[in-house]
Amino acid sequence: MAIKRVWIEEGCTACGMCEDESPEVFEVAGDAAVVREDVDLAEYEQDIINAVESCPVQVIQYEED
Repeated sequence: MAIKRVWIEEGCTACGMCEDESPEVFEVAGDAAVVREDVDLAEYEQDIINAVESCPVQVIQYEED
C-alpha cells in the first residue's frame, strides 16, 4: 500500500513533532502544522507514519491506495 493523501485535522498544537520527523512533508506555520504541497508522499512514507505515531494529539491522518 502507498500513502496517497496526508492531512492534519483540527486540534494541532504546533508542537513541531511532525516537522522534526519529516521536514520534507510537514511545516509548522503559525499556530498549526501544515502538509507541504507537491511532496512525493511515496518517498517519505515511513517518515509520515513516524510523524503520525509521534503526534501527541493524534491529528495527522493519511489515506492509502
